[in-house]
Amino acid sequence: MEIKMAMATFLVLLLALVVPSKTEEKFDVRKHLSTVTRYGVAKDVVANDYVASTVPDGCTTIHLNLVARHGTRSPTKKRIRELDNLANRLEVLVRDAKAEAEKGNISLKFPAWLWGWQSPWKGRQKGGELIIIGEEELHHLAVRIRERFPDLFDEEYHPDTFVIKATQVPRASASAVAFGIGLFNGRGTLAAGKHRAFAVTSESRASDILLRFYDCCKNYKEYRKNQEPSVEKLKEPILDEITPALVRRYQLNFTRQDTASLWFLCKQEASLLDITDQACSLFTPHEITLLEWTDDLEVYILKGYGKSINYRMGVPLLEDVVQSMEQAINSKEENLIPGTYEKARLRFAHAETVVPFSCLLGLFLEGSEFERIQREQPLELPPKPPQKRNWKGSIVAPFAGNNMLVLHSCPANNSSKYFVQVLHNEVPVPMPGCDNKDFCPFDVFKERIVNPHLKHDYNSLCGVELVQEPKPVVGKLTQLSRWLFGQDGDKQKNKVEL
Repeated sequence: MEIKMAMATFLVLLLALVVPSKTEEKFDVRKHLSTVTRYGVAKDVVANDYVASTVPDGCTTIHLNLVARHGTRSPTKKRIRELDNLANRLEVLVRDAKAEAEKGNISLKFPAWLWGWQSPWKGRQKGGELIIIGEEELHHLAVRIRERFPDLFDEEYHPDTFVIKATQVPRASASAVAFGIGLFNGRGTLAAGKHRAFAVTSESRASDILLRFYDCCKNYKEYRKNQEPSVEKLKEPILDEITPALVRRYQLNFTRQDTASLWFLCKQEASLLDITDQACSLFTPHEITLLEWTDDLEVYILKGYGKSINYRMGVPLLEDVVQSMEQAINSKEENLIPGTYEKARLRFAHAETVVPFSCLLGLFLEGSEFERIQREQPLELPPKPPQKRNWKGSIVAPFAGNNMLVLHSCPANNSSKYFVQVLHNEVPVPMPGCDNKDFCPFDVFKERIVNPHLKHDYNSLCGVELVQEPKPVVGKLTQLSRWLFGQDGDKQKNKVEL
């Protein structure tokens, strides 16, 4: 009997070693593509097993703010050219390897798909457009939001009730349209789906400080231009570590640039085409996590917490969000008739919008970093794998990534009547400024999270020159002197620490 028990125990232990645990997940490269990650992969990810707050009974949703990135898109023109150049480069590498193999110097080890490979976007003259996958991401997002907040979207459509804004970039406005189709499906009479026509408004690119504040911010553009070479330098050690490994593995004379282009191809194939057994298969899982980290560093430094100007230039957007909530509270207090006031403000833009806005809310920070930001102190860069980090581009700003600020009216609560709940990619997320809770009294939200940012004026921060009022008339001789010697042209510019 004892022998049988011992044998049974041995078999159990053996199976435990051979059969993988149910909790162990197979490595999926599609979860490691930084901001090229498809929304369906990133959605529902909960950071650090955070348990969301329970909305108290009796609370009603009275307003919703949405700041969303456009859906999955095709490569841009510049990137299409890079992939065409990669095809030419691979042709040379394969030909040289074949010649060396015929001489007996090496054996051919590279995968068969490299023979005659051509970019799926070869010959395309334009790029960057929203693709069908991206349309579906925004459409399904709208359907889920309508189902989640039925009381908000039960009103007859009016452009002042459901305000939809997008940047003038076609993929953003197309995302707004896809979202609107999902949101108002069945609410009209158009076609079989009983669609309803709806308005999408845009501001000129040159003056859109709500959704394209980074394009209008002179000091930020200078900072980014100066910082981009340093970011590329940060990536070089990882590329220099991986490139020799690829050369040994496949007997192809890859350069650092080849490795970077192959990584870009991997991201495009995996995200847009669901192909993971070509470019992505060239890298080991460890190499992919390192390459992902370099991309996350770039997002952090150029769009995120790397410099305060990255997100503080987004203050006009934060002000717009708070203003809309205050208007909703006033409408509630005045008992306005439903349908006569705004119930949702829905915005569609870019990663350069969503990332700074997430930073303004204090999301994805670690430890005491929120307090350090409040004290104007710089933060450390996200740690290198295998160390864990909160900052991951695949979660912070995947395609269709979004922040929702949901305003609740809770009359039964003694401490506060109105609360804000923040959802990132539809998942409640903790805010350090609200004691690491996702459900926060509106007054506390304003005092601890919003107000500290409002002391930074956009025009001063960004070096935007305002039109000056005409000066009093001075003597003609003085005017002529100033005109001749350029004294009027020496405008004093505010110097801002970037």
